[in-house]
Amino acid sequence: MFEKILYPTDFSDVSKKALDYIKQLKESGTKEVVVLHVIDEREIEHISHLPELSLDLKEELEKKKEEYANKEIRAIEKELKESGFTVKTRIEKGIPFRDILKVEEEENASVVVIGSHGKSCIEEMLLGSVSEKVVRKSNRPVLIVRR
Repeated sequence: MFEKILYPTDFSDVSKKALDYIKQLKESGTKEVVVLHVIDEREIEHISHLPELSLDLKEELEKKKEEYANKEIRAIEKELKESGFTVKTRIEKGIPFRDILKVEEEENASVVVIGSHGKSCIEEMLLGSVSEKVVRKSNRPVLIVRR
């Protein structure tokens, strides 16, 4: 039914909880998981406008975000491979919900499995802003995993 899952993650607790649901879908015939992390370019852009930050500091922050994403995504990849999935990983820079929808199309995903809330709880009320936009605009079924 869901042969190929797109799993967008921000490495938050709820997105890690979604990983447990993905593993359960293996029994339903899921073969492949595309693990996606989007580095939000807006965060770096906002920080770069602070006058006390140098260009070097901005580049260092960007590098640290990429290193962290690589470390976390490799751990998820290993866990999924041990569960018998074929795994593809992608790290993108952009606006999370837009890149999730773009990758959904590029990868021809059968379903998107996403956590209900990410790391930025300030702007979230009932449903995380990224997951809410994905649900509204996705062309595929979306499985939202709650906290």
